[in-house]
Amino acid sequence: MAPRQEVSAWRPAVPGVVEVFHAHFTEYAYPMHVHEAWTLLIVDDGAVRYDLDRHEHGTPHDTVSLLPPHVPHNGSPATSGGFRKRVLYLDADVLGEDLIGAAVDAPDLRDPVLRRRVGQLHSALARPGDELEADSRLTLIGERLRTHLRAGLRTAAARRDPDLARRLRELLDEHVVQGLTLDEAAGVVSAHPAHLVRAFSAAYGIAPHQYLTARRVDLARRFLLGGRPPGEVAVAAGFYDQAHLTRHFRRLVGVTPGRYRDPWKSLVR
Repeated sequence: MAPRQEVSAWRPAVPGVVEVFHAHFTEYAYPMHVHEAWTLLIVDDGAVRYDLDRHEHGTPHDTVSLLPPHVPHNGSPATSGGFRKRVLYLDADVLGEDLIGAAVDAPDLRDPVLRRRVGQLHSALARPGDELEADSRLTLIGERLRTHLRAGLRTAAARRDPDLARRLRELLDEHVVQGLTLDEAAGVVSAHPAHLVRAFSAAYGIAPHQYLTARRVDLARRFLLGGRPPGEVAVAAGFYDQAHLTRHFRRLVGVTPGRYRDPWKSLVR
């Protein structure tokens, strides 16, 4: 079997994410090296073995690995078929230097919820126009990682805060088309981003990015029924492009924007 090296990498427009890196290697081995960023790693196929601070570790498929900045590590396939991985490189201040020691001691985290959330974040980062969803998911992932790393501590469950949730809803209503980042919203209402997401979800049973998408779909419906073409409606309603509109419109309405605007076309033989 010939060695394989498949790589894709990009920098998304999401604060805190330095780089997204997806790779499939069958034989390649990384030498000892360091990063300035936190390395958040999940393996979809195969497994990786690596040395961190002179101790050997591994990454079975149900593990999330968090490698701290400035600490040397290497990496090589632990199975004959190599490995397929997805990596996020996060700004050093996403978690803070005070947690580097804890990450060195326990870099491999067996947490199915965290594993699922990291996968969902990768999916959101691959879709232009879903930056608020990615921002929200990264915030909750950061909170869960800090919970793991702070030995003996557990983050208290966010209390209900209906007033804060209402203020965020009003902000989202004011920025349906142009949108806003989680940090921008948190600055306006003077709340931590993670608490903001949890308060909103507790009050309305839906995440902020889901609420904003639903508002945009409602706006798109009005534009479509007013006779505007889908390509024009996508931008006017705040979507990245027509494909972005179509994906969310079909999910929430059950049909494509074109079919919604011209339902009689489906009856033409």
